[in-house]
Amino acid sequence: MPLKDCGIIELPKVTDPRGNLTFVEGGNHIPFDIRRVYYLYDVPGGADRGEHAHKALHQFVICMSGSFDLLLDDGFDKKQFHLNRSYYGVYVCPMMWRYLDNFSSGAVCMVLASEPYSEADYIRDRGEFLRAVGAA
Repeated sequence: MPLKDCGIIELPKVTDPRGNLTFVEGGNHIPFDIRRVYYLYDVPGGADRGEHAHKALHQFVICMSGSFDLLLDDGFDKKQFHLNRSYYGVYVCPMMWRYLDNFSSGAVCMVLASEPYSEADYIRDRGEFLRAVGAA
């Protein structure tokens, strides 16, 4: 899938003087049903995460607290997103190399995924990824 299929999705925001509420419905706000949720936190300063692609997994990445950068690369084009609000996130389609860095202190990254964890779905070698998308 090309990079243009990935991007920011703004989520509903119910404002209230007592605090705001945002929600995500799989198949409604994001283009897949949610089968797994995980989150990254306590990422040490200067550390990065990601550096892999998924063969079939769809993901939606949300910054729940703090901020971080998400770089997406389809083998031909790259796009960087600075995430720092909990009412929007980035849809990441399959066969997209991803790299997360620039985590602020206290940052929490939540990821909604279309499938349970499967090591077989990962491409962890950049050269293998580039060959798979026809960019090498």
